[in-house]
Amino acid sequence: MTATTDAVDARAERRAKRIAKHIDSFAKQHGGAEGVVEYVGAAATRIVMVGADGAWGDQVAPSYAVGRRAAELAGLTLQDSFEGELGLKVKTSAYEWKRMAGIQI
Repeated sequence: MTATTDAVDARAERRAKRIAKHIDSFAKQHGGAEGVVEYVGAAATRIVMVGADGAWGDQVAPSYAVGRRAAELAGLTLQDSFEGELGLKVKTSAYEWKRMAGIQI
């Protein structure tokens, strides 16, 4: 490894730790959580979390590796996809329904 590689690895680990703090905070506020790490594009990954109470949230990481590492550090139980059981646990509010309806009009 080179000094540059070590610096990149250290920076990625710091980012993962910072994101993990947010994931852990969300899980504590909502009685635990599980989630999924999904590619958003070439430059980002989205960590979608669903709390035990049905609340949901997300965090964006700069790469899939950083997103997976953040989830690992936070102890987030990861699912293979958002479809199915994980998606069914989400409770949407009037805000989301109104927003979805507004997009369709």
